[in-house]
Amino acid sequence: MPMSRGVKTGIIGTVFAGMLGVAGFGAYNIYTGLDSGGGGGGSSANEQSSPTNSAPPSGKDVTDIASDFLTAWSSGDITRAAQLTDSPRTSTGALTAYKTQAHVTSVEFTPSPPTETAPTVVPFTVTAQVSYQGVAVPWSYRSSLAVVRGIAGKPVVQWKQSVLNPHLGDGDTLVTGQVPAPDLEIVDRKGRVMDPADYPSLVRIIPDLRSRYADKVGGGTPGTETYVEKGDQSAPQTLNVLKKGKPARLETTLDATIQKAAEKAVTGKDKSGVTAVDVNTGGILAVAYNPASGFDYALRDNAAPGSTFKIVTSAALLEHGMTPSSPAKCINGANINQGKPYKNDGNMNNPSANLKWDFAQSCNTGFILKANTIGTSGLKNAAAQFGLTKEWNIGTPTQDPSVPGGSGDEFTSEMIGQGQIQASPLIMASVAATARTGDFHQPRIVAKSLIEGPIATAPGISQQTSQYLRQMMRSAITSGTASGVMSGFGPDSGAKTGSAETDTSAEPNGWFTAYDGSVAAAAVVHSGGHGNQSAGPIVAAVLRAS
Repeated sequence: MPMSRGVKTGIIGTVFAGMLGVAGFGAYNIYTGLDSGGGGGGSSANEQSSPTNSAPPSGKDVTDIASDFLTAWSSGDITRAAQLTDSPRTSTGALTAYKTQAHVTSVEFTPSPPTETAPTVVPFTVTAQVSYQGVAVPWSYRSSLAVVRGIAGKPVVQWKQSVLNPHLGDGDTLVTGQVPAPDLEIVDRKGRVMDPADYPSLVRIIPDLRSRYADKVGGGTPGTETYVEKGDQSAPQTLNVLKKGKPARLETTLDATIQKAAEKAVTGKDKSGVTAVDVNTGGILAVAYNPASGFDYALRDNAAPGSTFKIVTSAALLEHGMTPSSPAKCINGANINQGKPYKNDGNMNNPSANLKWDFAQSCNTGFILKANTIGTSGLKNAAAQFGLTKEWNIGTPTQDPSVPGGSGDEFTSEMIGQGQIQASPLIMASVAATARTGDFHQPRIVAKSLIEGPIATAPGISQQTSQYLRQMMRSAITSGTASGVMSGFGPDSGAKTGSAETDTSAEPNGWFTAYDGSVAAAAVVHSGGHGNQSAGPIVAAVLRAS
């Protein structure tokens, strides 16, 4: 479609700083929508948007009106430009504020032809200069306008805030000045800046941290910018920087290297999540889940953790007088107290098994048959030592642990991580960390001093129980179900595999938790099958990066 009046290739524009008269401008303000539509094309007695001719504007009408409007706007003839829209009063205020509040001192437009799919829309490039307090910088961006039929069928520009800039919505304002607060950089525990563009799983967490802690972090100076002041009071959106400020810095417990490894490890594994923590502090080192645009399976999952929970069950048995060498028969199909029978993976049987063997091979009935050793309260008491009966306050939204307890089949199901127990990879990473040190440190992603509300506390487990658990978790690597995936890890490492049956999938959820030195990690892959094959490689990759 040919463009008339030189619109196709010509540049429309002149410097208009100082060309606008003063009279009348005080009556128009972009902050107050003077038309009933609030800047979106509303009408009054003198502005009727219902056309008498409903046919789309012709190609010539579209190019002529676009050319006239952009020429008037760039030359500073705001009155003429506004009269070419379907909302003269609102557009007058907006175009005036473009100069007086956004401080645009010159503007030129380079239109492009309409397309066949949008024949009434004219895209254009804006080349402007913004001047504020002695600083002048160029500003270029793309926008567009649509031509519609207005009063009596006359072609006009359909006024929208987005004509000024595509980032503007109804109620938004374009402003140039000092931003309300300095930028806030999120840095890892080594001071490295973490850009959410580099870490897909942090795209929602980092903005949450900024909104929670921006006003609690000292330092930094605001910059001078052209920005969108949001009508919904959300954070301003920077469009152009005149003078850079100095960002404030929010220190987190994250580790950029481990986070990068975690992001890579979950790639290609749908409905998966992994979390890593520092066993000595509870600091969260990495959070990753797939898909990154979906549900946060790392921090907010609430699924049964399967046999990884046998760490807690083992702690209960150990603190009730058992040792790793205590007899614990592995009998497929066994039950207790006339309850339901339980199967073992691969129908395993070993009447001469001890607790350490049951743990390493993940024999369900080796634990079920010891239910009377701890009683119905013993399992929940042990869970409390691991902090699993408290609300957690980690510094960003998370799912709290849940070990409801119970009797009968619910009790025995909970002993092997089934029933109504709810956990996430963060929770099971913390369980592994407590097993490693004996102490419970509630996980957190920022300094304790920044977190509002109480931080969960728990007594932890005895050093003897911790020592026994380390032996048992190490045996899972040296001779048990974690031996393949954790091959090559040294003596200061331990693991536990898990699979959790669900009512919604033929395949169980795969779980895995492990520690190596001062780092513990856990992962889940929904419908992943055996944990050593699905979640195990994720955890191993994260630990190797630590």
